Order: sequence, then structure tokens, then C-alpha cells
Amino acid sequence: MASNHLYLVDGSGYIFRAYHQLPPLTNRHGLNVGAVYGYTAMLWKLADALHKADGPSHLAVVLDKGSHTFRNDMYDQYKAHRPPPPEDLVPQFPLIRDATRAFSLPCIEEEGFEADDIIATYTCRAVEAGWNVTIVSSDKDLAQLIIPGQVDMLDTMKNERRSVQYVVDKFGVGPERLGDVLALMGDSVDNVPGVPGIGPKTASKLITEHGDLEGVLAAIPSMKPSKMRENLENNVEMARLSRKLVALHCDMPLPQDLDSLKLDGIPPEPLREFLEDQGFKTLLSRLTGERPMPRPVDLHATPVTDATAPAAEVEARTGMPALPELPPIDCTAYATITDEAALDAIIAEAYAGGLLAIDTETDALDSVASGLVGISLATAPGRAAYIPVGHVSSDDMFGEKPPQLPLSVVVDRLLPVLSDPAVLKIGHNIKYDINVLARHGLIVAPYDDTMVISFDLDSGKMLGGHGMDVAASTHLAHTCTSFKDVTGTGKKQISFAHVTLDRATAYAAEDADVTFRLWTRLKPRLAHEAATRVYERVDRPLIPVVAGMERAGIKVDRHKLAQLSSQFTQEMARLEEEIYAEAGHPFTIGSPQQLGVVLFDEKGLKGGKKGKSGAYSTDVTVLEKLAAEGNAICRLVLDWRQVAKLKSTYTEALQAQINPVTGRVHTSYSLTGAQTGRLSSTDPNLQNIPIRTETGRQIRDAFVAEPGHVILAADYSQIELRLAAHMADVPALKEAFAAGEDVHARTAMELFGEVNRDTRGRAKTINFAILYGISRWGLAGRLEISADEAQAMISRYFERFPGISAYINETTEHARSKGFTETLFGRKTWFPQITNSIQHIRQGAERAAINAPIQGTSADIIKRAMIRMGPALAEAGLPNVKMLLQVHDELVFELPEGDIETAKPVIERVMAHAAEPIVHLSVPLGIEIGTGPSWGAAH
Repeated sequence: MASNHLYLVDGSGYIFRAYHQLPPLTNRHGLNVGAVYGYTAMLWKLADALHKADGPSHLAVVLDKGSHTFRNDMYDQYKAHRPPPPEDLVPQFPLIRDATRAFSLPCIEEEGFEADDIIATYTCRAVEAGWNVTIVSSDKDLAQLIIPGQVDMLDTMKNERRSVQYVVDKFGVGPERLGDVLALMGDSVDNVPGVPGIGPKTASKLITEHGDLEGVLAAIPSMKPSKMRENLENNVEMARLSRKLVALHCDMPLPQDLDSLKLDGIPPEPLREFLEDQGFKTLLSRLTGERPMPRPVDLHATPVTDATAPAAEVEARTGMPALPELPPIDCTAYATITDEAALDAIIAEAYAGGLLAIDTETDALDSVASGLVGISLATAPGRAAYIPVGHVSSDDMFGEKPPQLPLSVVVDRLLPVLSDPAVLKIGHNIKYDINVLARHGLIVAPYDDTMVISFDLDSGKMLGGHGMDVAASTHLAHTCTSFKDVTGTGKKQISFAHVTLDRATAYAAEDADVTFRLWTRLKPRLAHEAATRVYERVDRPLIPVVAGMERAGIKVDRHKLAQLSSQFTQEMARLEEEIYAEAGHPFTIGSPQQLGVVLFDEKGLKGGKKGKSGAYSTDVTVLEKLAAEGNAICRLVLDWRQVAKLKSTYTEALQAQINPVTGRVHTSYSLTGAQTGRLSSTDPNLQNIPIRTETGRQIRDAFVAEPGHVILAADYSQIELRLAAHMADVPALKEAFAAGEDVHARTAMELFGEVNRDTRGRAKTINFAILYGISRWGLAGRLEISADEAQAMISRYFERFPGISAYINETTEHARSKGFTETLFGRKTWFPQITNSIQHIRQGAERAAINAPIQGTSADIIKRAMIRMGPALAEAGLPNVKMLLQVHDELVFELPEGDIETAKPVIERVMAHAAEPIVHLSVPLGIEIGTGPSWGAAH
């Protein structure tokens, strides 16, 4: 290994990552410094961690000096479509340069050159000098510089080293030919033209076959006639220009010599002065070792989550004192428990501390059908262990088990502590563990769920959701061991039961350790950020209710599904013949590429647009527009797609999902899957069964009751409109609901002065569309009228119902100023993009923000009804009435035929008063109840 190792940091990537991850922060001078703080914390972590880890001898941060470079002189459209930096970020650039120099690190930038060229030049000079180089960036262009054994890349976002193999896997060629691939495929971000219709795969194939770009261009005459050849012929010079644009220049003069980039740790000065001047107290305390004094608490301050210093930024925004540092995560330090004494010892620790993080490992994802392989426990950060109970040796053909305690012994030992009210159990998605353990007689209570806490604090903020990997990265700056790292992938993947105990322990105990650490970081934020009520009164008590529904499942008539599948097959065949007749020949209807050729090349329909792959777009929006213009083939294709989806998603998939033991289908509900708080379901997804179509009813008919029982469906009637009437204080709508009137008819009279089938239908569309912040063009499309007519209707609606207009304006302004909206129960939904400078992104966030308080309050109400339902039914002497499903605004039950009349008023009462006593609505909640032998018949 070379004695010198140079790290070159792509500073621009750090800046924009910091800006987009953190909300606005102001320093003691009143300046916006959110990006500065995040950049400072990330740079500190990088420089300090690398210095300790593998001793880079030299390090420099490289930045872009300006927007105009020699490439703009070469091609005036280069980066022409890239939007300018956000207005609130631009003033932070000088402070970011100051931050870099405060670390006593070189900050290198040159007028007329991009940071990539500076990095390339330093890389080439370092390689010539025999040094090793690591480029800290995720920019694909810089991957051209990778050299086996001498130059690699480090993506700190993914904590991933990138070598030659990464380039080959991603682009199909080595780094030396990457520029040729990039030239052919182009780059929409930098506006590198490339060759139209050629994407990464085609570019890679061409370069592999012909050696380089010039080889591809020379081979054009020998290529078979095709659209690709035509595009190549017409864009030879553009391809050559693109090759020059993506090439990295290694011959610029070095602004500083290599030796001046030497890394000597982080000296306290001038860093201390910079941190004091900016008021970054937590970072300053890291430098000085002194804990900062807590500040007054602002319960309505904006919470912050960031991978580099979450506790510090929460303190900066909420006044919470900085939390104590956690010990480093060491997966080699976890214990494997294979004897009773060790198990008793960790249980004793749980009793002593009153806290126990728990996680289960299984041999399948289905919590109702999977086998228990092991249980991991943690009693403190870094104090975690794994209890294997179902492992089989991976290299023994007879399946011999490695040393482990019998499951019965583990269950007996854990039974008291898991149900002891003096020990709080902590899980991440603990619903899954509750279901797995319940099948072995283990009850988990009381409990906290760090995934649900994360959701209640930061819904809408965390890209990628609230799963453990994202949460650990965001709040702990830790990358969890991935499941595939221990089980493999594809054909070589093994069951977790066959993973060796040492590797299983490192993986599984890490989950419990991380869960415990997340709890220490997230639980204190609930009170400070006014999220306790929604967590304690709505979401946490719902977890065992939903878990019980998942275990109960619902019976599905396999014969009925098979009949429907046959009907759908016949219907698809009929539609296919009609489509072929319209097209003039058979083709693969499910192929977007073939369909695009039929519609736009052969039939000459207008509006065809090609994507990067060269194929026409034939998504639902395109087809619906063409169908509305009278193109019969498009309507037929839409119908075919609907039937095909129903067949594959429900009538066939549902049969495969029937549990062979219970004979029922057990859907899985997520409490964190929908941003507004609604439950979502998977495996199967019951939310997407069509509601108002005959085929949807037929599918619901296959969900049936056991003999002697019936299905009862209880549905909130127009709950979102009722909530809108209350939240926006609309007297006319409140009066209509109070009197039991047809609210759509009342709206039609207000808007059009008369009520008939047409005006009522339009009023219904407008009522719901307005609540979703629909635009004039969106309403025009739904009602098939002009945009001006739609705008006139929207204006008339707001004149008749001014409260709705005021609600929309106030909600949007609140979201802009605070960053979030709130339900009546205090559930926050964050909208980071509501101030985005890109219009369509900003408007999308505004539309979502308008509806979030209404849809979220609806979700909170039905959740509270679900929580109260079990106790109310038990108190009424109805223990055999089981709640099975929650879909949209509906609860589905299975009950004995003799309990129908007793159960109906109990269910209706619980649902109607679910908001109380926290919220008292000024409109009644209407409940519609039906019963029948199947879910479909209950409507």
C-alpha cells in the first residue's frame, strides 16, 4: 500500500445533501444556516472518522467556483436546464467555505473549471506520485477515475466503497470506457445531449461490441436498419460533442501542491471561533467537552432529524438538552445465549433496568405463518444478545441443530418478563413480533414502538419511510447489516434458520441494540414536540388491535375465486379480439412498446411522446385522454388492463395466499405506510379492490363468513365532507348533515339553482375535488369542460361556501410557515417540498397539505373506533363478534347470526362517538351498516 493516501471530498454533494435533509435553522445573527450546520457536522464526522479509521494522510474539499466553465464555451446549452440554487441556500455558500477552512482543511475551487476537473487533476497527479486516492462522492462521472488497487470512491450516504466492479455492475463497462457510455446515453441533469433513444443498457451493449464511441460510429453503416441506427446516423457530431463534455480534464495547474493537503486531525482553532460565532453550541460542546446549558422549551418548534447530529439539532430547535453520547455499535460484542444461566442473567438485567428491546427472527415474512428462528434482546445500548431456537446447521445434509435452548424453555423463561407491567418492552414494528410470539403463548405488554414514534414525529420528512435501516441512518448515523449480507440473494439465498450462530447473532442482536438506541433518541421528543397525544391515544393502543385482526384473517371462497378467474380469462379473450380488430392484427397488448407502435405509428393517433428508451408512453393518463377523444381501442385496452390486474392481483393471488392451516387470508396492516395516518394493507392489498364496479363487488363476494356466521360491514358515510364542514365551519353543509339531507343535492342547489341527475353528479365531483386542492385544469378534465368553466365553478363554490376557501388558504399558509399540517387530534404531517422553487413540486405539496388535516382526522377517528370496539363488544356480552378488516372508511366484522341485532347498535355507537372526548364535532358522523353471507352482500 502506498504511504500516502489522498481523500478528495466533492463538497457540492455534501452541501446539497445538508440543505435538503435539514429544515431551516438560524444562527445567533439571524442568518439562515441549516445547510451550514449540516455541512459542518458531516465534514467533522468524515474528517474525524477517517483519521481514526484508516489514516488518510492528505485530504481536501473541492467546490465549484461558478456556473460558467469551459464546457459552456464548448456547448452553450450545457447545464442550461438545471435550476438555480434555492434562494435561501445561496447566502450560505460563503459560510460553508468558512466552515471548511475552520477545520484547517484546504478548500479548493478554480474559476472556469468544475469541481470534477479539479478532483480529476489531483487524482492524476497523486497517482503519478504513487499515492492512493479515495474520491468522496456519489457522482457517476467521477467513477471514470477509478483504478484497481489505487483509486476508489466512497459514498458516505450509503457507507459504500466503490471499485471497478461497481462500475461494471452498474454500467456494463470498466471505468476506462464509462465516458463512452455516458456520451451515448447523455445526461438530462447536465443537459448532455447524447443520442436520442439510447439508454444505459443499449449504450453499454454498443461500447462492449465496438470498443469505444468512435468504434460505434464507424460501425453505423454495417448495422441493421432500425430506429437506433437512424438516431446514431443523425447524431454523430452530438455524440462526439457529448464525449468531450463528459470527459474529465486532468491537466489543469494545481491550485495547491499535493503536500499542502496533509491531514493532521482537527485542531481546536480556528474551529472554536467559527462554532462560537455561528452559535452551534452542541458542536462546540463536542470540541470542548463541556455540555451546553438547556434552553426554554418551545413545544411547537420544528423537529429536525439528521444522520450526523440528531440530538444536537433537536436541541437547537426544541430546547431539549443534548442527550448523552451512545457507545459505538460493535456487532462482534453481542452474546449468543445457549444456556439457561445466560438467559436468566439478561432477564434479570431487564427487571433491574425496567427496559427491554426485543426483536424476532423468522423463516418467512408472514408473521402468522412463519416459524420462529430466534429472539434478540437488549437491555441497554451495546448490551444485546441473541437466543437461537430454530437454527439448523447450514452445512449438514441431515439438518443437525447447533447448540441452542429448547423453544419451550425459552418461552417459559420469557413469559413473565414479557407480560410484566414493570418492564417496558421496546420494538421497531413490534406488531410483527407480537404476532409471532402470540402463536407461542407469549403476550407482550406494555410496549413502545420506535417505528410508530418516528412516524408520529416525522411523517412526511423521512425519505424511504420509517423502517429500521432508514431510522438508524437518520437518527444514529449507523448503517445496519443488511439481511442479504447474512442470507445471500437469488438462487444462493438461504433461510435465516441456516445462518451460522455467530453471523445470526451479529445481525439479530444489532436489531435489538439499534431499537433500544432509537428509543433513547425518539421517545424524549414526543412531549417536546407535542406528539404524545396522537401516539398515546391513537397509534400505540391500536397496535395489538391490528395485530389481532391480522391473526384472525378472513375466510375466502377458493371455488368462487376460481370461477371469477375463469370469467376474467374469458373477458380478457373477448377484449383481445376486439382490440385486434381495431388494430388490424394481433400484438402483445401487455407490451407498452408494441402498444405504442400500434397507437401512434400505425393508427397515427396524436399526442404520442417517447421516453429515453425510445418507446412511446402508454400509461393510464395517456390512454384515458385518447379514449375521451373517441378512440375505441384505448378504452378497450384500459378495460383489458383492469380485468388483467383484477385477475392477477386478486382472483389468482388470493388463492395462493390462503393459509393452509386456517383456511383464511391474513392481510398485513401498516400503521406507517400512508403519510396522513391511514392504515395501508399488503399481502394482499385490500385497499385497491374497486369500490363501485360490478367486478369489485364480485371479488368482495369471495370474502365469506364461516357457517352460522355473517359478515357485517360498517361504513362512515361521507366522513371527509362532514369533517370539512366542521373544520371549515360551513353552515350550509353543517345544516344539511344535521338534517340528514343529501349534501350533494344541497351543493347542487347552491351552485346551479336546481337539482337533477347532472347537477347532483357535478356537485358531488366538485365537493370531493375541492378538498383535494384540485386545479381548474384538473376539474375541467373530470367534468369534461373548459378550464374557464371549471374556474367559474370553483369561484362560485367558494362564494357559496366561503369557509372552504378560508380553510384552504389558512391550511396552505400554515404549512408554508410551519412546514406541517395538523389533524384535530394533533397528528402532524410534514411537507418539506411546500416551499420548493419548482412550481409543479410545490403545487403538489400544497394540494396534499389541503387534504391532510381532513383525511388524517378521518384516519384518527376510525383508529379510535377500532381501539374502543373490543372492550365495548365485550361489555355488551358479544365476545364472538370479531373485527377482521379495515378498508378506507369501513370496518368489517364476522359474527354469529344470532348476535346481529345486539351488535349493530354497539358498533354504530362506538363509531359515531369515536372522536370524543378529545374532539367534539359540530356535525354528526353517519354510519351505514349492512350484513350478509359475504363482504359483497353486506353492502
